[in-house]
Amino acid sequence: MFFVASKAFWLLMQPISVVLLLILAGLASVLLQRRKSAIVLIAVAALVQGLLGFTSFGYVLIQPLEDRFAAPETLAGEVGTIVMLGGATMARPSTARQIAELNQGGDRLTTTLWLAQRYPQARIVLSGGGGLFSGDTESEAETVRRFMVGFGISEDRLVLEQDSRNTAENAAFTKAALADADGAIVLVTSAFHMPRSVGLYRAAGVDVVPWPTDYRSTGMQGLALDLANPNQNLDTATTAIREWIGLLAYFATGQIGDLFPSP
Repeated sequence: MFFVASKAFWLLMQPISVVLLLILAGLASVLLQRRKSAIVLIAVAALVQGLLGFTSFGYVLIQPLEDRFAAPETLAGEVGTIVMLGGATMARPSTARQIAELNQGGDRLTTTLWLAQRYPQARIVLSGGGGLFSGDTESEAETVRRFMVGFGISEDRLVLEQDSRNTAENAAFTKAALADADGAIVLVTSAFHMPRSVGLYRAAGVDVVPWPTDYRSTGMQGLALDLANPNQNLDTATTAIREWIGLLAYFATGQIGDLFPSP
């Protein structure tokens, strides 16, 4: 229920949807001859689009998330397991073409591959099922398996968790596979996603070593006009807003113990 409700909420409340709804409400106000309301609604839509698409607002929002955890310079002891969370591939082309088509979070795969080569004795848990709106596609774990095997990683090292649809299920469904883990458990996911992921694994009773990747910001950006790439600005802002809302929702529902998990 939480999964469906969260996806439905985000479908309506993500910035691009909010802008569209404001414009539609403004047009309805025009038809109803409510001129002042129409002006206000369309002006707010333009303000939201302008702030998120043509300034560095999204980078300001995402930086605290990305800076919360840092990859360790050294690891004490052996690495027994590497866990990669899904969210790095495009389900439809990957399934249809039987390839591993990466999205903007593709660093999750390349970082996991690098760690697998650095720690050749570690097993690799690939956690990721299908999304609510992805249609009849293979699990992301299967897509990533194909990627890893293509780069020479033995299938004997791979453990596939193919049922999770969100981060909470990533933690819940991999807990059993990690119960008998020897050595450190390294968790790989996007840097902005790491606070929520660590909070959920802690709540599940699994101690992980965060290994963030897929950074979107420099870590030093302030609020300013940014006209170079409006699409990327909007995407970064959308990602940051979704992640902050996710943290709040998981904390409010008792699924994580801290609003903003820390090292």
